[in-house]
Amino acid sequence: MENFSVAQLGALSDVAGKVFMKEQLGLTGCEISISTIDAGKTSPFIHAHKQNEEIFIFLQGSGTFYIDGQMLPVKEGSMVKVKPAGKRSLKADDKLVYICIQAKENSLEQATREDGIIFDEEVSW
Repeated sequence: MENFSVAQLGALSDVAGKVFMKEQLGLTGCEISISTIDAGKTSPFIHAHKQNEEIFIFLQGSGTFYIDGQMLPVKEGSMVKVKPAGKRSLKADDKLVYICIQAKENSLEQATREDGIIFDEEVSW
């Protein structure tokens, strides 16, 4: 068994709707989706989660993020974390392209430096 998996989606702006990466990459600790919402459209429903927080990373476009009755403007470069119980939805002013990462709230025990292992090896490129 290899220590990696690879998926190729092509240009993210060409993604139609939402693509979940769990199956494509064999994810076991989080869910990642790549999404687009066309200009003037909204996500199809308001939703929340039972366990997972969501992190939205906006790559293209602009719009409005509805969270618990508040309207937040978002655009390329915006990042929003929503706790599981937050009621959320999106509306695109321009075509929105974004990545959403879901992970169980409070499950992160180590990050970057605490979890990293540095090897005394060099890569022959």
